[in-house]
Amino acid sequence: MSDSKPIEALNALEAEALAAAESAPDAEALEAVRVTYLGRSEGRISVILRGLGQLPAEDRPAVGQRANQVKAALAAVLEARAGALSGPAVESGLDLTMPGRPRWQGGLHPITQAIDEIWHIFRDLGFARARGPEADTEWYNFEALNTPLDHPAADEQDTLYLVDSVLLRSHTSPVQMRTMEANEPPIRIIAPGWVYRRDTYDATHTPAFMQIEGLVIDEDITFIDFKATLAEFARRYWGPDTQIRFRPSFFPFTEPSAEVDVKRVIRRPDGTQYETDWLEIMGSGMVDPNVIANAGYDPERYTGWAFGMGPGRIAMLKHGVDDLRTFFENDVRFLGQFAQ
Repeated sequence: MSDSKPIEALNALEAEALAAAESAPDAEALEAVRVTYLGRSEGRISVILRGLGQLPAEDRPAVGQRANQVKAALAAVLEARAGALSGPAVESGLDLTMPGRPRWQGGLHPITQAIDEIWHIFRDLGFARARGPEADTEWYNFEALNTPLDHPAADEQDTLYLVDSVLLRSHTSPVQMRTMEANEPPIRIIAPGWVYRRDTYDATHTPAFMQIEGLVIDEDITFIDFKATLAEFARRYWGPDTQIRFRPSFFPFTEPSAEVDVKRVIRRPDGTQYETDWLEIMGSGMVDPNVIANAGYDPERYTGWAFGMGPGRIAMLKHGVDDLRTFFENDVRFLGQFAQ
């Protein structure tokens, strides 16, 4: 008599038993699988082994050997599955059916993204990028910019002095003077960089923050050139429907001076839209003739305009963030929203 039919039955039984063991959702279900197939009295494999004596003598060795192989394979799977179901992850209450965590990917900080976007816009408008030292002198930070040392901004309660007349620059405007000293007009630059002030750390101020300076110097530069350039920047950054306005202000190094505000159009996901309130984005103005003269230029021949904006504030307005500190607390759950 051939032993093919008993062995085929054992093969099918093995596949069935292994599948049941591997899919058991908990320890109780796994124990039920063990009893069903390996139980001493009614276990299906145990029944086959006890019935070997009823088979023809020539079939018994092959069938017995295959039955023991199935029993060993199932026992190994049961043990492995039991270990998985009783491991530390299960004891801690974790759901083993949950998908794995996605691979973490880094991204540029949202303020760095804002600086890059602003730089790319002005680069396309013909501007170069400039830089200067973060530790500078009173001359470059104040006096060369038409700000006397008895001005409140030069007081120690506002400015971080290092030694003698050296200080941590309180704005990026010293780059204006250094650029003009090193180059002949025409000049068209923006200068991103860190600045430092004795400010309280709160929702809208930090002692150290990024600022972006802009400067244009040439013959026949007018306020109209100034307004047209900044209006084009605002439309490219926030969208073609962005409105811009200039409010009279005062800065020692510009005359006339202006605060620049924008009003944006926000489009909702459902297709509707609304206008924001006016939002201040920068201080600006025509470069004061005294500043142009301090650089060694002829103020009767050359004119220009300048601005200073905070990319941190720009990023707040763009992303609807109401607390500047969230950008600096390094919470990856917050920063990860802006990763590109």
